[in-house]
Amino acid sequence: MRRAITSPEAPRPIGPYSQAIDTGTLVFCAGQVGLDPASGRLVQGGAVAEAEQAIRNLSAVLATAGLGLADVVKTTLFLADLGDGPKVGEVYARLFPEPYPARSTVQVAALPAGARVELEAVAVRRS
Repeated sequence: MRRAITSPEAPRPIGPYSQAIDTGTLVFCAGQVGLDPASGRLVQGGAVAEAEQAIRNLSAVLATAGLGLADVVKTTLFLADLGDGPKVGEVYARLFPEPYPARSTVQVAALPAGARVELEAVAVRRS
């Protein structure tokens, strides 16, 4: 089974990809940046505001699949500057429930829309 997940509460993909793919057991979520779904613009306020919005966007995609942040088992966090890591980590710790998902953090040269933060995730559907 491979079903595309599309949430109207998250920004539309800017290319030929799905917001998420549901395999029945696992849901693979595309990276979310801090775009406001209503305006299509990056939120103001730097890495903290972008991380909060990216997690809200991710949460909206998961909700469409019938899941939530508690179902996330792995994330990859992309940062334009690893120096933002501690501030973004505080947002992550506030919004994700324990036990926290496994996470990789990578500094990248650039992100879509000039974002400072992008977050992708894998969630599991409990039987």
